[in-house]
Amino acid sequence: MAYSWHKIVPFVGDLTPAPEIADPNAVVLFGAYTMWKYAQAKGLKPGVFRIAPFVHQTAWHPYLLNGADALFLTLSDIPERLPDDGTDWFLRPVADSKEQPGTVKSAAEIRALAQRVLAIDPGDIPRGSLRLDTELMLTPPARIEREWRIWVVEDRIVTYSLYKEGARVTYRHEIDPDAMAFVERLVAVNPDDAPAYVIDICRTFEGLRMLETNCINAAGFYEADLEKLVRAINAMSRAS
Repeated sequence: MAYSWHKIVPFVGDLTPAPEIADPNAVVLFGAYTMWKYAQAKGLKPGVFRIAPFVHQTAWHPYLLNGADALFLTLSDIPERLPDDGTDWFLRPVADSKEQPGTVKSAAEIRALAQRVLAIDPGDIPRGSLRLDTELMLTPPARIEREWRIWVVEDRIVTYSLYKEGARVTYRHEIDPDAMAFVERLVAVNPDDAPAYVIDICRTFEGLRMLETNCINAAGFYEADLEKLVRAINAMSRAS
């Protein structure tokens, strides 16, 4: 499959240099979630495989890490609905939009973040930044032993990578057998979630849990087998 490299023009979203496209119906863009806008504007297909928020997929709810204890608040809700009580929360946007990386923050830090955004005129907030209506998911932090990313194409596990052990970032092309079986179960209980996507899972002291899904076009590759991934996506585009 032919490929080319390009820079994304910040805020505008154009690619430079402009790509030479032989068939607009056989183009996949990797590198940033916002490229879905470029693909849409240029009529490129499949372009970017956008996904629905994983927390809206009820089939996955029993497998989520702290899913039952999650709070869902828009940024504008936080000053009134999130008490400044010293609690730490794992924070991430519900949508797969990369407006805020998943991270642990104290309630005071989250409230301060909301206040900073509230102080900005909505018309002055850059595209791709947190906004007043950004829905956030807050969950209690959990102790995690290992974390993996798994690439799924047409409901088939194509490749995988370990990317974290405890607090240490480490990339290896490996996955524990029970973790692979767990991901197979996740794919099976929620088929056709998206033509292609990634699932992040983790091993906790209470067992294996699902962390999130991500847009395959904007997910880091870590130590995935990229040749297998390219072949799978190329076969999918030919079949469609």
